[in-house]
Amino acid sequence: MFVVLAAAAGCGGSATRFAPTGSMTVARDGHTATLLPDGTVLIAGGANSGAALASAELYDPATGSFSATGSMSVVRMWHTATLLPNGTVLIAGGDYVSGGSEQVLASAELFDSRAGTFTATGSMTVARDDHTATLLPDGTVFIAGGGNHTAALTSTEVYDPATGTFTGAGSMSVGGEQHTATLLGNGTVLVAGGFVGGNGVPLASAELYDPASGTFIATGSMSAARVDHTATLLSDATVLIAGGYDGSHGLASADQYAPAAETFTATGSMTVARDGHTATLLPDGTVLIAGGGDGNIALSSTELYDPAAATFAASDSMSVGRHHHTATLLADGTVLIAGGYGGSDGFSLASAELYR
Repeated sequence: MFVVLAAAAGCGGSATRFAPTGSMTVARDGHTATLLPDGTVLIAGGANSGAALASAELYDPATGSFSATGSMSVVRMWHTATLLPNGTVLIAGGDYVSGGSEQVLASAELFDSRAGTFTATGSMTVARDDHTATLLPDGTVFIAGGGNHTAALTSTEVYDPATGTFTGAGSMSVGGEQHTATLLGNGTVLVAGGFVGGNGVPLASAELYDPASGTFIATGSMSAARVDHTATLLSDATVLIAGGYDGSHGLASADQYAPAAETFTATGSMTVARDGHTATLLPDGTVLIAGGGDGNIALSSTELYDPAAATFAASDSMSVGRHHHTATLLADGTVLIAGGYGGSDGFSLASAELYR
């Protein structure tokens, strides 16, 4: 991760598709945002200018406001949050810094939106941050990779809500953190890219996890090694892999993964190289790419990917540059963009806005 120094200029013209909404109660980046069954959004943890947070809050689209809710049992950033079939949210892992030393977490907890409280659940078999958490068709959660101090992890595990326990689920062929994991239409999970080993070398490789057999299978490689990229399941069941960092600079390139052929094919490039951005599938089938970093600059620019044409086109700019923010598709089709790192002062942001 690099340090963001300043906000980028907009793409030109007024940001007609973005509208301000209420600000979070706390400025944060590296947090999670989860759409709840009642249409509100749970914002949890993250960091405020480097200091990890235990606090959480709820965004209400009806009022356009954020309000504090119960706090997690521990401070966490770079954790995961997964909505379970019973409406609770599983918060797992993450890290914080204490006395100048990184502390990686194995603990997990559940958020009950009706009570507004977090309750401890079983701990992961391994402490990890920058991992992925994927809800499987049977209601369990697949946890993959991540980091533990200087080591990228090959291990994976599955959380069972019925028992509140984590169980080892085998190892990937290579360790990875800041990778992506995407549930495919056939029930397998595509794990792509990420850092490998203690030396932080990005990967171009990908593999498939089959929950039915509990095995990993190598699949095609991306056109470029990437970390901190995005992966979006498109309406035609292919996966758009966009941007990221290749170890020396940000990427504008993108790939499309075809599950039937198990291959990645280069597709149109983004208008701007970026990593730490967000990618949101919109109701019309296009993908909104927003913010991220380009070198040492937080980007306010956004763009739209059109799967039919396989092209990216610049869209309106956000009100401020954001890096490692969240983007959540709301029930009415708008997108809530919240927090992140950047802005005019290069610190954590409390502001939020809506893309219409």
